[in-house]
Amino acid sequence: MRSVRIALLTAAAVAVALTVPAAAQAEPTQGAVAHAAADSKAEQSKVTKYWTPERMRAAEALDLIKLDKSDVGELSDVPTGKTKVVEPSGAETMAFPQLGAQWTGGGKVVTTSGRVFFTFDGRNASCSGNAVTSTNKSTVITAGHCVKYQGSWHTNWVFVPNYHDGQRPYGTWTAKKTLTTPQWQASEDINYDVGAAVVNPLNSQSLTDVVGGQGLKFNGAYNQNMYSFGFPAASPYNGEKLIYCSAKTGRDFLLSNDHSMRCNMTGGSSGGPWFFNFSEANGTGLQGSVNSFGYTFLPNTMFGPFFGTDAQNVYNTAQGS
Repeated sequence: MRSVRIALLTAAAVAVALTVPAAAQAEPTQGAVAHAAADSKAEQSKVTKYWTPERMRAAEALDLIKLDKSDVGELSDVPTGKTKVVEPSGAETMAFPQLGAQWTGGGKVVTTSGRVFFTFDGRNASCSGNAVTSTNKSTVITAGHCVKYQGSWHTNWVFVPNYHDGQRPYGTWTAKKTLTTPQWQASEDINYDVGAAVVNPLNSQSLTDVVGGQGLKFNGAYNQNMYSFGFPAASPYNGEKLIYCSAKTGRDFLLSNDHSMRCNMTGGSSGGPWFFNFSEANGTGLQGSVNSFGYTFLPNTMFGPFFGTDAQNVYNTAQGS
């Protein structure tokens, strides 16, 4: 078993997205770690007021995690199980490859994807996330390091769907609780870099009633055609546009069990969704990973965790809250 140490780089950001059909039912909720956030009206108001346009513009991009051959740490294998799919509608219309460009195709991905803002280690930072179909209609999927990093849970956590050019057309959604896998909570194991948030209602409405939700696929295969999305904020990007990549994916041949994709998204894209069976016409797909990390010695390549049983447990716990 290979090992690695996780290193945070300066100036970066994170992204994530997913969806599930309205008929999805919660399964047994086990193996997820939850952290209370803004679970009272007073706390929700405080967090919402905290995120002024000026603070959002000034938020640092939390970088994609960077690994190096010389880094040392312990990684666990990711067990695989029976494939689980929550289907959206729409046919697959692949157009490959795309190393990184602004998404101009429209569709549901525009409203389900969003930027995530939070306070980490005393400074304001950003990632990406995506709304998914869920029993509670309030679940967002992101990366584990977008909810908890270097031993601390992030505070002032909000999700801004369809963020662009400083605009918040669907409002600012505060987190009631954030969640991650036990493996990320215990040792920040890169194989389990999966996170979620349950957001509070806004104006008496639930999140996916407003923006919709994407489908998910757990225990999906490697070496598939996939699309990834996010809000990279480090050069040459600025966090103001939804960016995407598309490619035939592979499997990490070095340190992790992750999917790999040729993609030039930078910091700020972490937590953004990877989709199987993505329809360019409808902007829908089955989320099967999130933007997670890259290697310092391997440019223009992104890695995303395999969504196995532990990722499914995080989703089930979140949607059942």
